[in-house]
Amino acid sequence: MTKHLSLLTAALLLTGASSAFAASQTDLTVTGTITPVACTPSLANSGIVNYTKISVKDLNLTTATDLGPETIQLTLNCNESARFAIRTIDNQENASAPSSDITFGLGLINGTEKLGYYNLRLQNPVADVPVTRLESNDKGATWRVSGGGLVRKTQWMGFGNQTAGVWAPDALKNLSLDVWVNAFIARADSLTLTDEVKLNGAATLQIEYL
Repeated sequence: MTKHLSLLTAALLLTGASSAFAASQTDLTVTGTITPVACTPSLANSGIVNYTKISVKDLNLTTATDLGPETIQLTLNCNESARFAIRTIDNQENASAPSSDITFGLGLINGTEKLGYYNLRLQNPVADVPVTRLESNDKGATWRVSGGGLVRKTQWMGFGNQTAGVWAPDALKNLSLDVWVNAFIARADSLTLTDEVKLNGAATLQIEYL
């Protein structure tokens, strides 16, 4: 009998110890910063890259047709010096053929046929101070020098230097750079081209304050 009571007591003590470590609640913290800084981006030619009219006869039947590069200028003006990055959003995300992290869609034909894609580069930055083009894969937590490749939709692009010992965007008031665009039309035998078709690429360059 004594042995039975001692085992029961041990079980009760263990139960009590277990409940002391298992909290029935958790906390949510909401943080953020409202800044008086405001940067205004502006694209030349109202942000329009116009490839004009392209004859169906000039399209490749079984491979993508390279329409060649076009460049327009992007300027950013801030009311005071600010650290920022540029994030690129594809507004035709489901209309790129092929679909990848570096391709932006040109729209659909008949609701299902993907017209093609275009690539982007942000080049030749000129700012208040000498800057290098940077890229971040973790939303600005860490930075590295951009290798000059194509803009990735998962990356943030920054412009700065290594004055603090690590690469990071600098506080800038004015910045200008070239937006390089290269469009490709999907193989012609995958498209219905009996009527005029308009290229309908659309992307948003979003400013992210750091």
